[in-house]
Amino acid sequence: MITLPEDANSFEFARVASLRAAQLMLGCTARVERASKHTVTAQREVADGKVSRIPLVVGSIDDIKQGHRIRK
Repeated sequence: MITLPEDANSFEFARVASLRAAQLMLGCTARVERASKHTVTAQREVADGKVSRIPLVVGSIDDIKQGHRIRK
């Protein structure tokens, strides 16, 4: 059983793990020992902190809509 970190949001955990599972199915290299299923491997990666979401930069959505590059 995979234990969710205490500070984790369960929706965010599920979303990041599902996106990571899709990457693994496309051939990306796993950052933990592979399980028999991509979804389990992805959940382990997220729970271990090996992968996480990248927060959006403030204003980046407006920049993308207007065709500008994201400012850092």
